[in-house]
Parts: sequence; structure tokens; C-alpha cells
Amino acid sequence: MARVLIADDDADIRELVGFKLTQGGHEVTAVEDGLQALQAVQDHKVDLALLDIRMPGMSGLDVCRTLRADPETAALPILLITARSQEGDVEAGFAAGADDYITKPFSPRELARRVEAVLARASR
Repeated sequence: MARVLIADDDADIRELVGFKLTQGGHEVTAVEDGLQALQAVQDHKVDLALLDIRMPGMSGLDVCRTLRADPETAALPILLITARSQEGDVEAGFAAGADDYITKPFSPRELARRVEAVLARASR
């Protein structure tokens, strides 16, 4: 199916999301910070990026902005996953260029459905 990048500094979240998406037939690359996320996008030619907002080195918002600024990755679907759920946080995520935003804690089933929805929109 799709090649999905998971960037989250929490190993448990990376494992849970990776397991659920692998079950759904996706190929998963998991990294723990924003700089690794940018490198993984280049190395693995991913179809979708799941980015935690709060990561060491470079935040998910900064990764999102960087990807949107590069013509080669500007159209890459991006889903932000974060514990930050205030209206201003959500607005900042969309302003950075995210295609969707899901707050922790989340249902793995809901996350998988949102991944499928974002991928479906991107393939149109």
C-alpha cells in the first residue's frame, strides 16, 4: 500500500502506530526526531508523514513547514499527532501545512482511518 513515516520521540507511540499501520498493509519507517524525519523523507520516498509536534531537535511543525517549502515534498500528505489540543494549537498545525491533526490519546483504529482518508484525498 503506502510508505508511511512515523516521527515521534515516544517509542511506545511509534511502536503502536507502526504496528497498526503495518497490519493495514503499509510499509512503515519510524524515527524519533524532526531531523531524522526530514532525512527519512528523502531516503525512503514516503507517501505520508505522521509527525508529532513536540520532538527534540526540530518540532513537527518545523518539519511540516520545511516539507511544504520544498517543491519535491510540497504535496506530501502530512498528519500531525500531538497531545496539544487547544484551538490555537490546531490552527497552528493547519497553518504549517498539515492535512490533518489528531490529538493524543487517540484510538489506533481512528488513526488508521484518518491515514486512509488523507491518502485517498492525496491520490485524487
